Amino acid sequence: MKKSIAALIFLCLIGEIFPQAPFPSSGDIDLFLKSKTGVVLESNTYSAYNAYIRKAVQEYWNITPWEFISTGDFEEKRKDPSWSFLILTETNFDRDKSKTSFNFLNLLQGKDVKDIGAMPEICAMPLSSADEDDMEYGYKLGAIISFIQKHARMISEEPSQTGRRYLKYYNKNVPLVADKVVLVKQEDLSPAINSAAKISSVYRKTIEIVTEDSIVDAIKQKAPGKLILHMVSPAGDASSGYCFKMLIGTDDADMYYYNQHMIDRNNPKGLLPSDLKRLSRF
Repeated sequence: MKKSIAALIFLCLIGEIFPQAPFPSSGDIDLFLKSKTGVVLESNTYSAYNAYIRKAVQEYWNITPWEFISTGDFEEKRKDPSWSFLILTETNFDRDKSKTSFNFLNLLQGKDVKDIGAMPEICAMPLSSADEDDMEYGYKLGAIISFIQKHARMISEEPSQTGRRYLKYYNKNVPLVADKVVLVKQEDLSPAINSAAKISSVYRKTIEIVTEDSIVDAIKQKAPGKLILHMVSPAGDASSGYCFKMLIGTDDADMYYYNQHMIDRNNPKGLLPSDLKRLSRF
């Protein structure tokens, strides 16, 4: 996938690992709620991302009025506080020896600042490895858009709680996972837990290994009591690099778990037994 924005954005996903992008002030958040959101499309007309983001925004985005715009439009409008932006960006991290570039979906507030990295960042979600085909995440984009929107609403209600800028904030919801059904694709599980029998030896609650279509249906139907796994890692048989793992509710668009690990021989890509053990504590 070719990126709309070549510049790297320093994201505020996890404060102790990544440098911090500006968190929006209460004034910035008020401006966002009154803004029109420009959904920035890739310059490649035939980009699969464009098709996926169009569909997801049309079906799920309702917190602000929106308009699909080009990268040129973004450059013209990004300093205007009456606009906010959903934009795909690419970044990598100094500590990542694999030098993997990751796609992130960012919600930014327009502001008269020098560069994109200084724009107030309302939310940043890891989307995929930059080397991964769009088809690998597109089916989950509705759930991801819904979460970003809910996160924006939440910080607008209590902007003083800056801890909410980090996705690890949502681990407060881990005790609720026990009452949910977790839906996963087999390829998003590490080898140690890639079957029902292996899972049951570590985790006594309900995890269902399902098809992509089942996850799509759960998102569309806002299936009650279901969580989907959103896993982001380097493409292929990666032996190093970051692996991000998130559980998102299909009915409420909330995040119930966030974790990340560095891939190595003992900790391959995918959901790990250690993740299930963390979820089993409650």
